[in-house]
Amino acid sequence: MKELKGSQKKYLRGLAHKLNPSAFVGQKGITETLIGEIDRALEASELIKVKFNDFKEKDQKNSLIKEISKATQSHIAGMIGHVVILYRPNEILEKQHIKLT
Repeated sequence: MKELKGSQKKYLRGLAHKLNPSAFVGQKGITETLIGEIDRALEASELIKVKFNDFKEKDQKNSLIKEISKATQSHIAGMIGHVVILYRPNEILEKQHIKLT
């Protein structure tokens, strides 16, 4: 998986500004159900927000974000407060909504 450039992350954060969170990470942390939910959301729209409700420590949140990114094969476009922005381009070129340069 190729890393995103800073300009690409900035562009994706701008697109994500108007989005509502697609998934919420609660007390149970990362579960198979949560990963499945995030995976389906990424499949449908390529760019999503995930909100952390019960994890306030930055280090703990960062490790969970990396775990989610790895499990869903997505890029981390940014993190604002308790919300992370994830991006995964659709494998089918015709279904790609977001074009990165």
